[in-house]
Amino acid sequence: MSITIGNHSFDGPFTSTSQLVARSGVYAILGRGATGGNWIVVDIGESGDVKSRVETHDRKPQWQGCGHATLSVAALYCDAATRMVVEQTLRLQYNPACGDR
Repeated sequence: MSITIGNHSFDGPFTSTSQLVARSGVYAILGRGATGGNWIVVDIGESGDVKSRVETHDRKPQWQGCGHATLSVAALYCDAATRMVVEQTLRLQYNPACGDR
């Protein structure tokens, strides 16, 4: 399963972090309403270990407070240099509701 975010094909979206891999990459937190519809980018981030970062993220309460009926995560696995560029590009493109630093 994959989803296109920006110009990138991410694995997911997954409703459970058990389907994530402990690898370097970019993650996208996605939300949508109870009746389905399009996914909305809630947050974008990068990490050397996507699975661990999403599971223990300090912004998780913000994600849950955005009012979406369903939250999911998608991942793009890549090296450190690539993940930083992709994260910055997608943050500028989507201006996610969560993720103010």
